[in-house]
Amino acid sequence: MSGCDIGPALAKGESAEIAIDAMVRRFYALCNQDDRLGPMFAAMIPDFPEHYGFVRDFWSHALLGTDRYQRGTPYSHHLKLRVEEEDFTRWMAAFGRAVEECLPEELAAAAMQRAAHMTQSFKMGMLPLPKPVARPAGAP
Repeated sequence: MSGCDIGPALAKGESAEIAIDAMVRRFYALCNQDDRLGPMFAAMIPDFPEHYGFVRDFWSHALLGTDRYQRGTPYSHHLKLRVEEEDFTRWMAAFGRAVEECLPEELAAAAMQRAAHMTQSFKMGMLPLPKPVARPAGAP
């Protein structure tokens, strides 16, 4: 049984909004069960219901084109997190599961594509650059 019990949803209108809300809540439920992500989120999110609203509005904007999300780029809101490469892997696994369980097919692919792009962008800005490999003198 999935963590989302919303019945069949369509990729438009109120049904899509209900599916997005369910996906956001399922994602955080999964993350809160994770031994790394759960404590990280608990330390950084003072009001989960308010946060769900921000994230729901973001995904409504990203997937449905609504204009409710007015908080700038999500990246800027994540800069205070202390993350490691593994955290992004766990984040994407939880997100993928929540998407699979909650979003209709018409929205799921776009959500995963956007999340993958965001993950790569966040990694580039939040993780240290790898140390360069030493090359012998005179090597091309």
